[in-house]
Amino acid sequence: MIYNVAIIGYGYWGPKLARNVNNSDKFNIKYIIDYSKKNLEKAKKDFPLSKLSTNYTNIKKDDVDLVIISSPTKTHYSIARHFLKFTNVLVEKPLSLKTKEVLDLEKISKKNNFLLFVDYPFIFSGSINYIKNIIKSKKYGKLIEIESFREQAPIRDDADVVWDLGVHDISILKYWLINDPIKIKSIKYNTVKTKKKDTAYINLEYKNNIKVFIKNSWLSPIKVRFIKLKFEKAIIYCDENEPIYKIKIYSKKDIRSLKYKLEMPDLDLSEPLANLIDYIGLCIKRKNNPIFYKNYNLDITKVLEKI
Repeated sequence: MIYNVAIIGYGYWGPKLARNVNNSDKFNIKYIIDYSKKNLEKAKKDFPLSKLSTNYTNIKKDDVDLVIISSPTKTHYSIARHFLKFTNVLVEKPLSLKTKEVLDLEKISKKNNFLLFVDYPFIFSGSINYIKNIIKSKKYGKLIEIESFREQAPIRDDADVVWDLGVHDISILKYWLINDPIKIKSIKYNTVKTKKKDTAYINLEYKNNIKVFIKNSWLSPIKVRFIKLKFEKAIIYCDENEPIYKIKIYSKKDIRSLKYKLEMPDLDLSEPLANLIDYIGLCIKRKNNPIFYKNYNLDITKVLEKI
């Protein structure tokens, strides 16, 4: 079955989502909505068979099976609330800047029996899932600490750097560790004159004394997407910018040893957004949503609010 899709917002992220939807054999882009004439002109060139409009309320019940929202953050709640009454919805991260709005959207989703997804792309990455399995199996003993560096991204005026980049770290940590942090400390500031905080240093502590350090910054000459995990018997380096060898594992025979063995495992290198779209297609078919079950979106939003 082919599912019809409406994309709301065709600015920075919308085209990336549209490309992956178009590449899937499960979906057809029926509508593209944007207030900007310039963005709609680009959409017309990219998808000449799709219907274009500046008003999302033109989309009626039974018109689409999935609405993808990639508009400014402040509009996410009202648009998602409108569509969850009659169809499934995928929202660009962050879902909302307010826990109460996320809670409301979850209630509407369950009440009307439609699925709510959020675009946390890295939890659909082969490298992140590889590490999840290592943590679960305890292959290298106890997990001791995690460091994550996420730098360079377009400066936004609708959300600060934590809601923009930190949301990736918090969604990954929730996916890996299941639990929420028990201690949170953070420093956020502006290094240049931006409307929102452009740099953040975050310290988290989880159960079993797992320590986490995160640095987020929009301002960097190079793009950094790097995570380091220290286990009792190994240190794992994960670099999402690497084209092939995204993970390097330095393992040792026992805790006291200073000699490491290097391993670069084979990974699923398919695009995370493509994996997300495939997941959504399967969820719509089966009418379930296992990853986003049990307050996943709500817990992430609560942690981000505390930070």
